[in-house]
Amino acid sequence: MNKSYFEILRPGVNTTIQDKGRYNLYHIGISVSGAIDQRNYKLANRLVGNNLDEAVIEFAYQGPHLRLKNANINFAITGDIFFKIIRKNSKIEDGECYRNYLLEEGDQLDIISTKKSAYGYLSVSGGLELKKLWKSYSTNTKAKIGSNNGNKFSSDDKIFITNSDVKNFLEKKIDYKALIDNTIRVIKGTNFDYFSKQATKNFFNEEFQVTNLADRMGIRLKGHEIENIKNTNIKSEGLVKGVIQVPADGNPIIMLSDHGTIGGYPKIANVISADLDVVGQLTPGTNIYFKEVSLEEAENIFKAYNEDTKKYLNESN
Repeated sequence: MNKSYFEILRPGVNTTIQDKGRYNLYHIGISVSGAIDQRNYKLANRLVGNNLDEAVIEFAYQGPHLRLKNANINFAITGDIFFKIIRKNSKIEDGECYRNYLLEEGDQLDIISTKKSAYGYLSVSGGLELKKLWKSYSTNTKAKIGSNNGNKFSSDDKIFITNSDVKNFLEKKIDYKALIDNTIRVIKGTNFDYFSKQATKNFFNEEFQVTNLADRMGIRLKGHEIENIKNTNIKSEGLVKGVIQVPADGNPIIMLSDHGTIGGYPKIANVISADLDVVGQLTPGTNIYFKEVSLEEAENIFKAYNEDTKKYLNESN
């Protein structure tokens, strides 16, 4: 029997396999990785009836152009995405995010671009044919581990698909629109007292801009210089997703999914867990502000985030 797969006609800017990530490996220098936007990742899987931790195709800015071979599939795309479905009879359909579609053998899927966000997600019913490494399918291109030998996809690569039954295809849709909020909530970092009073005042009151130096590893910002009054370097310490480091030039760096596991720049703050999806979707040129919240507030905000996520997940049933 011929295997089912996507033929990659155009790989896109940064197309990889992602899931919830791989955990408990910081001690050997392996970060969690996983989908940058965990809510959109879960919603994509729910729309096609998958387990929420099934692997998906993550893409950034320009997505892949794919041709389906030897299969009919149920797929969905989440994010703020412009895409088209090109049927084998040359009919072209405008795609809509947060709903599922039936794609037939020979049809093409052209994920043209993201709109006001950085990342999008493509899920396929039944999942993709992959092997786990340390309990995850996620690709970490910095460490060269995970699916596709740790690499992003290239033209003429194949993404193999697990065959699933689409005879009883049911259309699903989620009424979801991500809130665009340029105020990022944080708690104080472990090295907060390394910075002058004016620097911390600037950090919480002045505007910062996302630079072009943004990828799955982190986001560099520019704005008012954050003055360090103690030491611009520290003994390397463990890092987590969302931590904000300040190097000697005074411009903050927000760590994302493929961040290094240790770092020697002082840490002024940590993005709260509920705002990590929003931060991951920031595009170059976006202006943001930071707002301090307490640990208790951060926990309550995260509970509300989880409840909202459950609401959207249940909406597709």
